[in-house]
Amino acid sequence: MSAPQSTLLQSWHHNAHAWIEAIRSGSIESRLKVTDQAIMLAILGRQPERVLDLGCGEGWLLRALTDRGISAVGVDGDGTLVEAARASSACPVWLASYEELAEARVDIGRDYDLICANFALLHQDIIPLLAAMNALLAPGGALVIQTLHPWAVAAGDYQDGWREETFAGFNGQWQPMPWYFRTLSTWLTALDMAGFTLASLQEPQHPQSAVPQSLLLVAVPRRQFYADA
Repeated sequence: MSAPQSTLLQSWHHNAHAWIEAIRSGSIESRLKVTDQAIMLAILGRQPERVLDLGCGEGWLLRALTDRGISAVGVDGDGTLVEAARASSACPVWLASYEELAEARVDIGRDYDLICANFALLHQDIIPLLAAMNALLAPGGALVIQTLHPWAVAAGDYQDGWREETFAGFNGQWQPMPWYFRTLSTWLTALDMAGFTLASLQEPQHPQSAVPQSLLLVAVPRRQFYADA
C-alpha cells in the first residue's frame, strides 16, 4: 500500500470524532445548502427499495433513507464511524477496508437497487472497487457518485494526483487527509473500465455561488445499458 493511501485511512481514524461532530452540528455549509439535497434527489429519483451507502461515515444518509422507507445498508473503513452509524440508524453497517471491498473479501450483501458513494472515493485506483460494486447491483440497478467538482478545486493544477485536505476553518483537532484528485475525463474512464456507462452528469450549484459545489455522476452497468437500448 502506498504511503498516501495508508495515511488516508489513518487520518480517518484520527478525525472520526471531529467528523461526527461536524456532520451532526451542521457546520459544513456546502452540505446544508447544496450537496446533501443533491445526493438525496439523485437517489430518490431512481426509486430504489434497497441502497448500499459506500463510505457511509457516521450514518446521516442511512438515517435519511430509512426515514423515507428505503432499506439501507452501510459500509465504512473506520470503526468509530461504523459504530456511530449503527447506533444512530439501526441499519446494518459493515466495517471493511478498501482492499477487502475491492477483493470481495467481506460479504456486504448484493442485489442492491442502488449503490451510492457520497464524497467517499478518495483512493488513487478506484477501478477495482467500482468493478466490485458493479457485481453487487441488482438488474436495473445504478451507481451514484458525488464528489468534489474537479474544475472547482483544481487550483490551476488540472492533472491527476494526490492532494491534501487540511480542514482549515473546521472546529476541532484535525489531521490533514490525503485524497486523490482526478480530472473529469479520468472519472469517466474509471467508470468505463469498471464496466459502467454514464447515465447522467449533474453539477449541483448554489444560486449565489459562481462555481459548482460538486460533481454528481449516475452510472449503470454496461450490460444493462445495452439491454435497454
